[in-house]
Amino acid sequence: MNRINQLFQEKKNNILSIYYTAGYPGLGDTIAIAEALENAGADILEIGFPYSDPVADGPVIQASSKQALDLGMDLNLLFEQLKELRKKVTIPVLLMGYVNPVLQYGVERFCKACAEVGIDGCIVPDLPMVEYEEFYKDTFLENGLSNIFLVTPQTSVDRIHKIDGLSNGFIYLLSSSATTGQNLQVSDQTETYFSRIAAMKLNNPTMIGFGISSKETFDKACRYANGGIIGTAFVKSIAEGDIVENVNAFMQTFRS
Repeated sequence: MNRINQLFQEKKNNILSIYYTAGYPGLGDTIAIAEALENAGADILEIGFPYSDPVADGPVIQASSKQALDLGMDLNLLFEQLKELRKKVTIPVLLMGYVNPVLQYGVERFCKACAEVGIDGCIVPDLPMVEYEEFYKDTFLENGLSNIFLVTPQTSVDRIHKIDGLSNGFIYLLSSSATTGQNLQVSDQTETYFSRIAAMKLNNPTMIGFGISSKETFDKACRYANGGIIGTAFVKSIAEGDIVENVNAFMQTFRS
């Protein structure tokens, strides 16, 4: 059982996952931010590996990716930094990014590197499900990695059940089909979508992401899923100033 499964066994709701970009705002900040987030009460960390064409991300995360790339962040450097991860951090940690850098690095090499530094899972939104199942599933499982699939309001019931069957961590529910950074609006249509997912009684826990930026929107997400994922709002909060102070100030809103 990896750390993701253990977390969801021990905690059923109000699970807070925080996304940030590796190498941002400073190239050497990756581990310091991880440690500060755990100390401040985060349940899961999603460390983004930057990519030059992050099409699903809004302007804030796009800018953080560009800055990290300009500073020299890549997967080789990230895995070198992550050798220190499990000396400082005990909570589940996932890597999140686009498939192109993973393919360039080599999928098997990538998965082995994740296992060596204590990564629990990956979120690769543009990795096709059929390719994962046919070519990469065994490699992920052999290295103890959960592959986290995304579901949108347009995802069919059959596909959701297929995703549930292939998942061994949690399912990432996008609050909308927009890019990251939009505010979570629980309209009648969105509520119907979340309620439809809940009624399916999936085997895997669910987390809602895209548009969660405040305690209010986090609480909304927790009414329909096991927890919420925050990215853009957190990345904004650490742009300038002292990392630990910024992390503590941001997290106090959610853990007070």
